[in-house]
Amino acid sequence: MDPMEPAYGSATLLLIAAAGIVVLLVLIIALKMHAFVALVLVSFGTAIASGVPLADVAGVAVGAFGSTLGTVALLVGLGAMIGRLLEVTGGAQVLADTLISRFGEHRAPLALGVAALLFGLPIFFDAGLVVFLPIIFSVATRFGGSVLLYALPAAGAFAAMHAIVPPHPGPVTAATEVGASIGLTTLIGVPVAVIAWYVGVYLFTQAYAGKVYVPIDDSVLTGHRGGSSTDAAEGDGAEQRRTPPSFVHVLAILLLPLVLIGANTILSTLRTAGDLDEEGALVDAVIFVGQTPVALLITLLVATYTLGTRGHSLADVESILNDALGPICAIILITGAGGMFGGVLRYSGIGAALSDSLADLGLPLIVSAFVIATILRVAQGSATVALTTTAGLISAAVVTDDPSSVQLVALVMAIAAGATVLSHVNDSGFWLVGRFFGMDVKTTLRTWTVMETTLGLSIFVLACGLWLVG
Repeated sequence: MDPMEPAYGSATLLLIAAAGIVVLLVLIIALKMHAFVALVLVSFGTAIASGVPLADVAGVAVGAFGSTLGTVALLVGLGAMIGRLLEVTGGAQVLADTLISRFGEHRAPLALGVAALLFGLPIFFDAGLVVFLPIIFSVATRFGGSVLLYALPAAGAFAAMHAIVPPHPGPVTAATEVGASIGLTTLIGVPVAVIAWYVGVYLFTQAYAGKVYVPIDDSVLTGHRGGSSTDAAEGDGAEQRRTPPSFVHVLAILLLPLVLIGANTILSTLRTAGDLDEEGALVDAVIFVGQTPVALLITLLVATYTLGTRGHSLADVESILNDALGPICAIILITGAGGMFGGVLRYSGIGAALSDSLADLGLPLIVSAFVIATILRVAQGSATVALTTTAGLISAAVVTDDPSSVQLVALVMAIAAGATVLSHVNDSGFWLVGRFFGMDVKTTLRTWTVMETTLGLSIFVLACGLWLVG
C-alpha cells in the first residue's frame, strides 16, 4: 500500500512516532500488557494521531498485519515442525555426542556450541535451550568446572541463529520489511552467525565468562521436563531411543534447506546476469524448490518420513507436529503486530520523516538501523519487537537509498545486532538463562548480558563489512 499524503509536518510526525514508541514501552514494561495487544493498540492509536482517515485505519493496519504474516507464519511454522521432530527423535543428543567425540574432551564447550549452531537452524532460542539442557548438564558433570563454560557457548549459539538466520521470525520479518531476499539472508546469515558466535561468544566464554564459577545444579530439569509432551512422545517411542538416528542423517536434514536455497540463489543470480537462458524447465524447477517455503516444506517431508517415523506411528508424528505449533503462536502474532506497527508508520509518512531526519544527522543507514534497534532492545527487552519495529521505521529510508541486495542483507544483520545487545532484566531470555543455570541477577548481568553485547557487536562489525563490499 502506497503511503498517503502526510497530514502533518515532519517534526509533528516524529513526535507522534516517539509518543507511540513511549506508550508501547509503558504498556509492555510498566503495565505488563501483552506485547501483541500493546502493538495492535499502539498501531491503531498512531494511525489515528498521524491523520489517517478513521475509515481507513483498520484496513491499513490489518493489511500490514496480513502482509507480514503471509511471509512469516509459513516459514516459522515449518521451521518449528522440523525442530520439534529433531528434538523428539533424539537428533540434538546425537549431534552433541558425535561432535564431542570428534572434537575431544578438551574442546567439549566448542563441540556443544557447534551442535547448538546446527540445531539452531530451525529451532527457536527458548526451545533449543530447553532441548539442550540435559546435554549441557551431562557434559558439565562429566568434565567438571563452572557450568557456564558449557552453557554459554550453547545458549549463545541459539541466540545467534535466532537473531540472524531465517526461518526465525525476527530476521524473516526484518528481511521482508526492508526488501531483502530471504534466501540470500539465509546464505549470508549462516556464516555471519558462526563467525560472530566464535568471536563474541566462544572466545568471550573462554577468556572470561567460563571462569566465573557457577556450580552445576541440574535440579531445574525435574520440574521443567516432567510431564511434557516430549516425554510422552519419547515414552511411546522406546524403540526409537534404542536406535537413534545417525549423525549423518541428522546433519543431512539440517543442511538440506541450505543446499536447496543456495542452488536457487546461484541460478537466479546467473539468470539475472544473463548467463543462463530465460527458458529452461530444469532451472525453473531448481529455482522453485529452492524458494525458502518450498525448501522448508521439502525438508519437513524428508524429516517426517525418514526421521519422525523411527519408533513412532504416523499418528504420533502428527501429534508431535501439532505440538510444535502451539508454542509459536504468540511469537507469530507479536511478529505480525510488529509488522502492523511498521506498516502504519510507513503509510502515515512517519517512516519518510524519520528517513529525512536521519539523513540530516549524517548517520549512514546501517548505523541508524543499529542505533534504533539498540534503543528499542534496551528499552523494552524483546528482540523480536526491536527487529520488527526497526525494520518498519527504516523501510522508507531503504527505498530512498536503494542499496544493493547484499547491502539489504547487511541492514538485516545490523538490525539483528542492535536487537541482540544488552539483554537485561526486561528480557525473558535473561531470566531463562539465569534460572536454568542457577545464576543470581548480578552474575547473569556479568556473564549473559556482556556476552549478548559482545555477540551483537561482532554481528554489527561483520554487517558493516558486508555494507562496504556490497
